[in-house]
Amino acid sequence: MIKASNITMKFDLNRGKVKSLKERLFAKIDDDVLDKKPFLALNNVSLEVKKGEILGIIGGNGAGKSTLLKILAGIMKPSSGSVVVNGTIAPMIELGTGFDFELSALENIYLSGAVLGYSKNFITSKVVEIFDFAELWDFKDVPVKYFSSGMVARLAFSVSTIVVPDILIVDEILSVGDMSFQKKSYKRMVELMNGGSTVIYVSHDVESLGKMCDRVVWLDKGKIKMIGEASKVCEAFIEVV
Repeated sequence: MIKASNITMKFDLNRGKVKSLKERLFAKIDDDVLDKKPFLALNNVSLEVKKGEILGIIGGNGAGKSTLLKILAGIMKPSSGSVVVNGTIAPMIELGTGFDFELSALENIYLSGAVLGYSKNFITSKVVEIFDFAELWDFKDVPVKYFSSGMVARLAFSVSTIVVPDILIVDEILSVGDMSFQKKSYKRMVELMNGGSTVIYVSHDVESLGKMCDRVVWLDKGKIKMIGEASKVCEAFIEVV
């Protein structure tokens, strides 16, 4: 379903950064070295995800989890390596990215649906379902710029989950909205998983990942430290954090 081979992602953290004369005079290392040294968010990462598998990804802050998800979802292109994906992808990463905040909630549903490849007629048939799930009927015609971050996330989540995709890529989004909406979101996620979707899921709730995933990948400083049976990897991770 997904095959990532030798994925490396480099970021130039100093690009566009102008140092003052004082910073250059008192730099501890040569500026030429500093300016040219890239940051490796991912370093030669390879993995395969089988059809119907639920794969969890864990790791500390800066381990490369979100970067890997964005590359697998096709949002970012790796510096080197390749990704082969068979099937449609519904990425739930940074919910609300791609919204036009000057447009209303209804207009953004059509905009997001078009980006996801849905026809206008299909989106129209799902509008009621989306607003019912998001609980945002009173704000249907309100520009999204007036929404709270929770409202934006609820709308984006509702649009992203209107169909059962082949592959669902999720980055720690089940904390959106209030407690009742979190329960609804979790239930919808379980339905998608049980519906046959292949799921790649990043979460800081390691114990939950150990229970709900088939396998887990432990990323550390851009490299795979451990990959295998979910419960075993999660136990090993908890022991060292």
